[in-house]
Amino acid sequence: MKSRFFAPLTPRGLSSISPSPPWHYAGDFLVIDFWARPEAVTSLLPEELQADAKAEGHAQAYFIDWQFTGEHDEFLNPARYQYREFFILVDASFNGKPVAYCPYIFVDNDAAVARGWAQGFPKRLGSVFQTRLFAASGPASPKLAPGGRFGASASTSGQRIARGIVTLEKAVTDLAALASRPTINMRHFPRLAAGQWERPAVHELVESVMDNFTVADAWMGKGELTLPECEGEELSDLAPVRCGNGYRMSVSYDVTDLKTLVDHSVK
Repeated sequence: MKSRFFAPLTPRGLSSISPSPPWHYAGDFLVIDFWARPEAVTSLLPEELQADAKAEGHAQAYFIDWQFTGEHDEFLNPARYQYREFFILVDASFNGKPVAYCPYIFVDNDAAVARGWAQGFPKRLGSVFQTRLFAASGPASPKLAPGGRFGASASTSGQRIARGIVTLEKAVTDLAALASRPTINMRHFPRLAAGQWERPAVHELVESVMDNFTVADAWMGKGELTLPECEGEELSDLAPVRCGNGYRMSVSYDVTDLKTLVDHSVK
């Protein structure tokens, strides 16, 4: 029998939206440093997190082309387990410790939505694209070299919500410079029963745990990002005041755990 970790809980588990952990990820990243208005960042933080005054509104935008597998070569089913993603991490503090919090994330695959909700990422469906790199060089594939340019965009509900460009300048020789803050999320699942709407079944502040984190072919350069205003969306409240470095890299890691920091779930 396969997984019964996720619904639908069928007899053989083959119809589950995603297999049970361990989960394995590999992807190509475009990352852009930017600074938003500090008050806009602070307004998004849950009460357990504090603003990081030293960060001055610093955040990062991620565009990722992912491939996923569980323990049964799920990568051989790319229609189900390849996907693309866009998200924002904003700098914050938890009990004096620098952390990053994810207020917005969009993905084009339902299995990725399910895994994300299990980890506390507030995933919504969207459409995400980015420039690809191919081993066969030619005009249609940028080079990992000074001047190489990579673009990306994200949209949801028929509206473009993000556009980014990274222009490469140099290879990253010290991977320690890419070290990021721990990623913090809020796992939240409400109750629908009358009188229970304000008493969520799950409300936990959690820290992502990523094992065997590996980075390859990391380059950096100039980053550009726009977050246009859209009807019914608040992402543009984080519109960059200025942008910083941009990065292009390949990453892989495993997920088998999640660290609970604060649990407000109603028992």
